[in-house]
Amino acid sequence: MFKFVLIVGLTWSAAFTARAEQIDPARIIDATTGDWDGDGHEDLALLVAPADDARDDQIGIYLYLRDSDHELLRLSLTAPGKIWGSTNADGVFGQEPSLKAIGKSSIAIHSQNSAIGRDRWDQTLTVAYRNKQFVVAGYTYNHYDTLDPNAAGSCDYNALTGKLQKDGKDVKAEPRVLPIAEWNDETGQTICGQ
Repeated sequence: MFKFVLIVGLTWSAAFTARAEQIDPARIIDATTGDWDGDGHEDLALLVAPADDARDDQIGIYLYLRDSDHELLRLSLTAPGKIWGSTNADGVFGQEPSLKAIGKSSIAIHSQNSAIGRDRWDQTLTVAYRNKQFVVAGYTYNHYDTLDPNAAGSCDYNALTGKLQKDGKDVKAEPRVLPIAEWNDETGQTICGQ
């Protein structure tokens, strides 16, 4: 009986492991820690380059919360393909994404193109843990044209309050609760009227 239970347990374990994506440590391009859920324990956020067979400019966000019972990190959210950027150490300078902890429980994810072409931009996506889910708390986008000084703009949107500033002027906007898993750059561009 013990052998039967052991075999079934190993089979189930293998089945669940096969469904979970394995992260190659070499694919981790940035990391930060903070207390995302406000429980007094350090949590973890990772930016992870896609697997070799995927587009190398679509970077995933992996968010871990610390288990209060066992002090272990547990995967809370995977959001593949959310951030644009170069993940190649020999790649173009000025296209690297990054993330950092801000405030007590938020994460700022920065991406940019400050190197190629005439259309240059940078954006910061702020993620926060609210009502037991990771949501977009803010979006900041700046752009300029290296050949046309009049073709520039900025947008700063606080999704939690609905406050929107476009090119330094207050614009009426509605607050939105948008889980990070549902976010894409087109959503931000639409909010900013780009």
